[in-house]
Amino acid sequence: MPAHTPLGFLEHSATVFGDCPSVVYHDTVFTWSETHRRCLRLASALVSLGISRGDIVSALLPNVPAMYEMHFGVPMSGAVFNAINTRLDARTVGVLLLHSGSKLMFVDPASLPLIRDALKQLPPGHPAPRVVPVEDPHEKELPAAPAGTLTYARLLEKGDPEFAWVRPASEWDPMVLNYTSGTTSAPKGVVHCHRAIFLVTVDSLVQWAVPPQPTYMWTLPMFHTNGWSFPWGMAVVGGTNVCLRRVDAAEVYATIARRGVSHLCGAPVVLNMLANAPEAVRVRRPLPGKVRVLTAGAPLPAPVLHRTEAIGFEVSHASGLAETAGVVVWCTWKGDWDKLPASERARLKARQGVRVSRTLSSPLSSSPLSITLKNTMNTRTWPSFTAIPASF
Repeated sequence: MPAHTPLGFLEHSATVFGDCPSVVYHDTVFTWSETHRRCLRLASALVSLGISRGDIVSALLPNVPAMYEMHFGVPMSGAVFNAINTRLDARTVGVLLLHSGSKLMFVDPASLPLIRDALKQLPPGHPAPRVVPVEDPHEKELPAAPAGTLTYARLLEKGDPEFAWVRPASEWDPMVLNYTSGTTSAPKGVVHCHRAIFLVTVDSLVQWAVPPQPTYMWTLPMFHTNGWSFPWGMAVVGGTNVCLRRVDAAEVYATIARRGVSHLCGAPVVLNMLANAPEAVRVRRPLPGKVRVLTAGAPLPAPVLHRTEAIGFEVSHASGLAETAGVVVWCTWKGDWDKLPASERARLKARQGVRVSRTLSSPLSSSPLSITLKNTMNTRTWPSFTAIPASF
């Protein structure tokens, strides 16, 4: 029986939606057939560089087409994909590279100085990952790579678009490596297998009721738990991925109007930015059409919810962790609740999941001791940082 893997979603989209747009960035438009071939080229080229099953390949990139392609192309080579937060400092990036043992790293030109500093943090004798710049022709102020440098574009030219990609031997094989935020302790590595990503992807599409061929705008960083599984999800439904290198209110509103965006995700801070944007940056109020927004994390304040709904956004709330491979508990909305005041709707949207029958409590205070989340999508392994030298 074939292993459950979300990588097969790309073959599906190339067959069913082959001539439909897959990725849009400025004036560049790829179809699903083209994205499929580009991902196979990437996988083939990585194998030709010596990347093998189980190796770590990292990326420090904004939401550009290459970042989307790596969610398929890297694991199609048999490697484990590691998307790194672009907001980290050099020391933290160095820690993650040391811990992961990354063999190759794709880097945005704007982050090359940070990577150079991060590599200096590695202990003497520790092999550094090969750095491959991902040039962006739309960013004219960024310096071009020196002649002869192996860039992402040149790497793809070396790849085979008919490559027989490396399928997982088991659906439990590792597919992605992410890191927790480290807000309460040192960051921890979180490994997810093909099966977990397959399940959380399908679950997210069902829970959010995503229709065929949506236009999804990338306001959520793909390095945030792999964009809550939607890089793979858009392949299931043949959606159009509208990439944004940076997120600001003017660009978001302009892109919604220009591209007919139907779906986007983001933390509450993104909705707050959109709700409080000056009227001058909005193309039209209300929006040209309904735009569905999925937010996660802190509860959305009632005033922000009221303003975003008045503009034309339809807001859903969910929650998840790096350890759960994306959002896994949702506020299941009832139509009758639409008639409630904004404050009450905000309170209800902040409630995710379904009450369980038992709560473990302290015998002294009767207060809940912890929240336990158990499902087949949680991290399979949780590597420790004990191997990192104390002097690092």
